[in-house]
Amino acid sequence: MSAPADATTALKARFPQVTDRASLDHPAVNVPIADLPAVLRSLRDEFTFDLLTDVTAIDWAEGASPRFTMVYHLLSTSGHAYLRVAANCASDTAPEAPSVVNLWPGANWHEREVYDMFGIKFAGHPDLRRILMWDGYPHFPLRKEFPLAGIETPLPDPDIVAETGAKAIAAPMAGGPFVASPGEMNLTDAEPRAKDESWNERREKTE
Repeated sequence: MSAPADATTALKARFPQVTDRASLDHPAVNVPIADLPAVLRSLRDEFTFDLLTDVTAIDWAEGASPRFTMVYHLLSTSGHAYLRVAANCASDTAPEAPSVVNLWPGANWHEREVYDMFGIKFAGHPDLRRILMWDGYPHFPLRKEFPLAGIETPLPDPDIVAETGAKAIAAPMAGGPFVASPGEMNLTDAEPRAKDESWNERREKTE
């Protein structure tokens, strides 16, 4: 096996379309989406990047092309080195990436979350379904067009409706991101409040 420090140089020699990616913390590379499985397998098997710590995505906003970029964070537990791998999805309207569950079983839930939040599908995933929102939820909450205050959506579970009296909810958590200002309270015991309280204000006016 080669040392993690040699990974980016060796990858660019083997995969000519792999390029360096600007990064302020760890080494990072851009990889064509078609080469992604082979590149990640090489990093795991030959360069000791044995741990996939995170899988996420970037939505560059409607009109951007490519619009969606997949991002993988790898750790070499023996070499104590991190590497970031980014790959642009080919389609802006029906984004898709190859599943890496066969390389790291822990990618299962990561990929389901990316699918749930961004609407990016993973070819070859063994059980691709939503993990945070309910089946049939019509939105992707981490896409740029999704408002911070959420979108009021009918609740699917009649038991929740009966228990709470609410027929709809601004899901996911209305108003995020959540903040607590230093000096206002003991932050250890603080109940965070939303930056955007507009949904709650509208609800209070109608109650």
